[in-house]
Amino acid sequence: MKRILPFFFVSFLLACSQEAKQLPYLGHPVTETLASGETVEKHYEIPDFELLNQDSLVVNNQTLGGKIYIADFIFLQCPTICPKMNAEMKRVYDAFHENENVVFVSHTIDPKNDSIPALKAYSESLGVDGAKWHFLHGEEGAIHQLAQAYFMQAYQASDAPGGYAHSGGFLLIDPDQHIRGVYDGTSTTDVNRLLAEIPVLLNEKKK
Repeated sequence: MKRILPFFFVSFLLACSQEAKQLPYLGHPVTETLASGETVEKHYEIPDFELLNQDSLVVNNQTLGGKIYIADFIFLQCPTICPKMNAEMKRVYDAFHENENVVFVSHTIDPKNDSIPALKAYSESLGVDGAKWHFLHGEEGAIHQLAQAYFMQAYQASDAPGGYAHSGGFLLIDPDQHIRGVYDGTSTTDVNRLLAEIPVLLNEKKK
């Protein structure tokens, strides 16, 4: 499968170092007009969504509100980058699964084959806590559109192994659902950067 690195991903891949005191806000700011007529700029936020996890429980913006979460887009029959991504995400999970302020969200881009029972079985095979690592299922078009909202790509591609092409990024989302970091989920070095930057965001949350 071709690994897709959209311009957003490339632009911000090395945006901040481990020594950063505060992580950047990624994505174009949104201009909002107040009732007074005054306009203000707000940081980009993940749009509203509602999906089911591997336990058939609803997961939406409210579910994840107030938490730091790491998100990606995968599918279980992916023969190329997904196994590496899942292994790297598990490494991050192992480092932070006891922290109540950090959760993990993997969206299947192939919901026809990745049924909720299949996602449940995969979650159990990893030995992870379903309340800490959500494997999300929903209508294919909605999930592919949601990937774009995370500045990732996911779409059917007959010439791609497994039938889907998608980005291999991990996204670090803050408690207010702003994107604060993007990382190559197939790179141990870049995932090490994620491991170093999660505590930076946790410390910001305490302030």
